[in-house]
Amino acid sequence: MESVVPEEHRADVQLLWDYHDLRHELRRCDVGVGLGSHDLGVADHVVELYGDGWFPLIVFTGANAPTTTERFPRGEAVHYREHALERGVPDEAILVEPNATNTSENIEYTRDVLASRDIKSLLLVSKPYQQRRAFATARKVWPEAEVICSSQRLPLDDYVRAIGDAHRVIDMLVGDTQRITVYAERGFANPQPVPDEVVAAYQRLLSAGYTRRLVRD
Repeated sequence: MESVVPEEHRADVQLLWDYHDLRHELRRCDVGVGLGSHDLGVADHVVELYGDGWFPLIVFTGANAPTTTERFPRGEAVHYREHALERGVPDEAILVEPNATNTSENIEYTRDVLASRDIKSLLLVSKPYQQRRAFATARKVWPEAEVICSSQRLPLDDYVRAIGDAHRVIDMLVGDTQRITVYAERGFANPQPVPDEVVAAYQRLLSAGYTRRLVRD
């Protein structure tokens, strides 16, 4: 597996990477929500934000996807919780939502878990390239809540090295870019602006064969 972005695709990959980074300014929220995935860096970032006082309560949400079953056999949220406990977060500060299998369910089921609490704001933590889609989904599913998004502040090359598979990261970037439009059309998320240069970069990466994470009809 290549752990470096191919030079011929670097500009397009960087453009998509930057597009999905919303660059929200952090502010204190009622709860931090860690969206389950293959990337344990999400849990690490939640722990860091909790330690810095950005929220007093954590919800880890996620069951499994085909890409996470082997790594997290007990479920994404369960493993995230265990990792947070190992890093010193107190058990009483963590809630687990272990059933969600997509981002819409992540938000919906987290809202249900928190139904008895007065939650007005959430700090949504995801993989870097999932920020925009997570935000658009949360605004659709939980419109009354203020939503701030955050991810580990890694440069593209550092993130790719950490994952160890450039093709996988690019596939995911391309897939999430497609989902911005497709999920809005299907009513799963609020529409997002997609600049022409993002569309062009996406199309070039499609033509280069980065198609494994596309939504199929």
